[in-house]
Amino acid sequence: MTKMMRLLILLLLPLLLLANDDRPPVDYDFLALSQTKKFIDMMVKKHHFKRSYMTKMMRSARLDRDTLNRYTGHYKAGSTVGTWQRFKAHVLTPEILGKAKKFKQKHHSFLNKAAREYHVPSEYIVGFLTVESRLGTYTGDYRTLDALSTLAFHKNRMQHYFRSELKHFFLLCREQGYDPRKVESSFAGAMGCVQQMPSVFRRYAMDYNRDGKKDPWSIEDCIGIIARFMHQKGWKNGKQVAVPAHYKGKRFTKLKTGYKHRYTLTTLKKYGVTPKTTFNKPKTSLIKLHDTHRDELWLGAKNFTVLTRYNASSNYGMAIYKIAESLR
Repeated sequence: MTKMMRLLILLLLPLLLLANDDRPPVDYDFLALSQTKKFIDMMVKKHHFKRSYMTKMMRSARLDRDTLNRYTGHYKAGSTVGTWQRFKAHVLTPEILGKAKKFKQKHHSFLNKAAREYHVPSEYIVGFLTVESRLGTYTGDYRTLDALSTLAFHKNRMQHYFRSELKHFFLLCREQGYDPRKVESSFAGAMGCVQQMPSVFRRYAMDYNRDGKKDPWSIEDCIGIIARFMHQKGWKNGKQVAVPAHYKGKRFTKLKTGYKHRYTLTTLKKYGVTPKTTFNKPKTSLIKLHDTHRDELWLGAKNFTVLTRYNASSNYGMAIYKIAESLR
């Protein structure tokens, strides 16, 4: 191959790649989309925003390719899936558990207040905050306007949902006096130390420290939010949450597992599963933690199900449980 041919290929390669790439460019004009224009019309007519304001905001929105890839299958497999290994690596390390203990001591006044008022253990409130935002130290560094606009106006598996969240985001910003261009969140638009989507924040936010504002980045407000959530979802103080179970072998595949799959102890015994400690519930969830060398089996009571109501994941619930138990 001659030098001239190699040079020609190098010059044409970027153009060939672009021709086969149907993803929108990073420097993207959302206002050119008919969907965006319809959205602005709706916000003006139904929610009484000024057209000039909405146009200005959407003109400043930027495409977030990283966010889009997470919802269109191009992102690295497993990177956003809550596997047990992921929870162990991120929130169940000795360092994080040590910080959780110090956090409990530092915020004992508000934690104990919330525990008394809502009849929930303070250790579990800390568990939620640890899993959701590492105790408020990581609440996301994506610009919320960019993330939600990207997911609202480009095809992905949850586009309708994210368009609704973009609507709630603008309503939230108006209610709280936020500049939409300055609010940061997770890649999906979840905000604050308990990672609430805009619609959830508007519904469940509270001013627990009574400073005159409902602040998703306030640790004290978030303590109240989690305590109230657990109480409303049916937490029973003093009742069991989960107990470990015996089984033969290193991997368990005999029954379906997860917080949604419930069995009697009699049925579990037929498959070689028995509780390691006293467990007298008529039915139990069968929880499997797929660890590196061996599966852990746990029996989950109704209180365990409460933990999964915030995030529908057995691994999520078990991470909170193990953090809470380490703080007792």
